Amino acid sequence: MAALNFIGHNEVRRGFEKSIKSNAPSHAHLIIGPDGIGKSLLAKEWALEILGKTENRDYIDIVQYRTEKASFGVDDIREVIIEVNKKPYECDKKVIIINQGNKLTVQAQNALLKTIEEPPKGVYIIITCESGELILDTIKSRCQVHKLTPLGIKEMDQFIMRDHKDLSPEMKKTVLAFAEGIPGKVDRFLKDETFAEIRNMAVSLLQDSGSKEASTVLKYEEKLSKLNDKKDEFMSMIISFVRDVILAKELNETRFIINSDKIEEIKKLANEMSFKKLNAIVDIVLETKRNFDRNTNASITFDVMLIKILEV
Repeated sequence: MAALNFIGHNEVRRGFEKSIKSNAPSHAHLIIGPDGIGKSLLAKEWALEILGKTENRDYIDIVQYRTEKASFGVDDIREVIIEVNKKPYECDKKVIIINQGNKLTVQAQNALLKTIEEPPKGVYIIITCESGELILDTIKSRCQVHKLTPLGIKEMDQFIMRDHKDLSPEMKKTVLAFAEGIPGKVDRFLKDETFAEIRNMAVSLLQDSGSKEASTVLKYEEKLSKLNDKKDEFMSMIISFVRDVILAKELNETRFIINSDKIEEIKKLANEMSFKKLNAIVDIVLETKRNFDRNTNASITFDVMLIKILEV
């Protein structure tokens, strides 16, 4: 396999390597999995294998597309199709990687359909996507579909030992619990300052949950308005901390606590909050998640959540 020092997804990777060895790889692939699972790395590894390269570097015959826009439209796909029809430069093969396939509009997918069905000889197309539900059945039926699942504990341990070997045992435990088998979450937990702010805000909200002051709502309203696409992480963090507080109350010990770097805050909350209040907060957060799934107004939905948590 190509030299990417890749960890996990061994069965999927072995299947692809077998098709390369038998000189029968599919001309179109769809890699599905949650953000941070390794889709882009896997696409690059396969592109290198298709070209017969072992050195991990940029090649002119591996062309990657991604967008910072909310969607990947027809005009973007026209550019892809133009590139698909250009001859390979270095050898007789070429790989087109479309990242963030979940952003492809229906019109863009329809525009891409014929190209995926009958690409020029030697051209291979790889699409990465967070959810197969966002891809048309007509596209999926013309691709070899690969679904990536969260890594096991041993593989996650390998990943952490490779990239974050200086972690303390306590922090490693916290990171593993949070990551849920997704390597990208480890990096975000340790490197993303915004994520650290989200964790601190979740703890702070629980600490302030007994406040009846209107100013408390306004304080968090301003902070939450800056979360943008991280609202799910914030709500997950609240539930994670509530879980730890409940365990601390029930067992009066810390070995099962996920957020072990916040142990003192968790102990204090366990002394101050009742089981009834903690369970009510979980219900409120889960209800908020369901409302977001219905595409309710973010600002209003967060306001309702805050008011309910502060009144519980």
